[in-house]
Amino acid sequence: MDVLYLSYDGMTDALGRSQVIPYLAGLSKKGHRIHVISCEKRDSYAQDREEVKAIFAENQIGWTPLKFSTFPPLLSKVFDLYKIRRAARRQHGRTPFEIVHCRSYIASFAGLFMKKRLGLKFVFDMRGFWVDERFEGNIWNSSRFFYRKVYKYFKEREKEFFEQADAVVSLTRSGKRIIGQTFGEQVEIRTWVIPCCTDLDLFSQQYITEERKETLRKQLNIEPAHFVLSYLGSIGTWYMTAEMMAFFRRLLRIYPDARFLFITGEDPRVIIGEATKAYVDPLNVIVVKAGRNEVPEYLSLSDISIFFIKPVFSKKASSPTKQAEIMSMGIPFITNNGIGDTDAILKETGVGIVIDEFTDKAYDEAIGQIAALLRKPQEAIRDCALTHFNLEMGVEQYDKIYGGLQ
Repeated sequence: MDVLYLSYDGMTDALGRSQVIPYLAGLSKKGHRIHVISCEKRDSYAQDREEVKAIFAENQIGWTPLKFSTFPPLLSKVFDLYKIRRAARRQHGRTPFEIVHCRSYIASFAGLFMKKRLGLKFVFDMRGFWVDERFEGNIWNSSRFFYRKVYKYFKEREKEFFEQADAVVSLTRSGKRIIGQTFGEQVEIRTWVIPCCTDLDLFSQQYITEERKETLRKQLNIEPAHFVLSYLGSIGTWYMTAEMMAFFRRLLRIYPDARFLFITGEDPRVIIGEATKAYVDPLNVIVVKAGRNEVPEYLSLSDISIFFIKPVFSKKASSPTKQAEIMSMGIPFITNNGIGDTDAILKETGVGIVIDEFTDKAYDEAIGQIAALLRKPQEAIRDCALTHFNLEMGVEQYDKIYGGLQ
């Protein structure tokens, strides 16, 4: 199939490189002709454009990068939408497409236009309940009249995306159920579930030697006796850093030599500030920035990992990429309930611990289960990742979607 892929996320962003490009490369190998139009942030584009260009060239994927606008707020999105739609029409005029595949909501404005005006099949790859995320993450101030009107407008467009899409992609089964309850059975029938998968070859302990681990431990001042709790990814908005630090404070009562390893590009001062507020000695907290290929090496130092995410409505449609990467490394983890299909997966597999509330009592109960969880073989945890988050399975699902739209 001839596919025009529209994304408001940049291909040079970490998200684009982990959650878009691998799928598109796999689909190209299956014979689909793909052209990508994306909005690129200045710094990441300057740093990584040549590498991304090379990957696309190797996989015979076309790419039209556009500049991502940041000012003025909200109106910048309108301007970017105009740029995406104009570029999409031009590219379709040069090399006609059969399908317009849209990642999330902003790109879907252009995709719906392409369906209505030019007759392309429209794939709405929603990536979560984006409109509700704006309010629940305080990105849009719900107390202001202007943002309430904006919310109403986008909810109306959301309804149109679901009803007009020839296929919908949800990250979770939980999200699909909500779609069916909200938009009806016919929309639910057209909805496919494809979680955030991961590169199981990259996120593997297989190629990480003990010598390399020892080098990293020395670099980070981690002693063999230290128990390592890790956190992977960004902080803020959805990620409950204060609550995770409170958990770590309780962990230190049982594991006094524990270290909290943050693998993140965030400002270390922010994380150390959270440690201080939680009465945690900053010397017990380690913050390291890692490139994508280095992340598995740092993760391999973990005894157990953790992520707490705000359990709000919109997160029922979320599939944390970090979960797939952690499980692929064979590392058990602790998280909270109300996040996509995570509860169901952990109940099915037993590879992690779910807490129901953010209290010392709940933290202590979880900490009491750690010793038993650590006895679970790495291979068993990785096998669960192979079952639920295999990139090849995700590519197969997208291939079936495209094939069904012929």
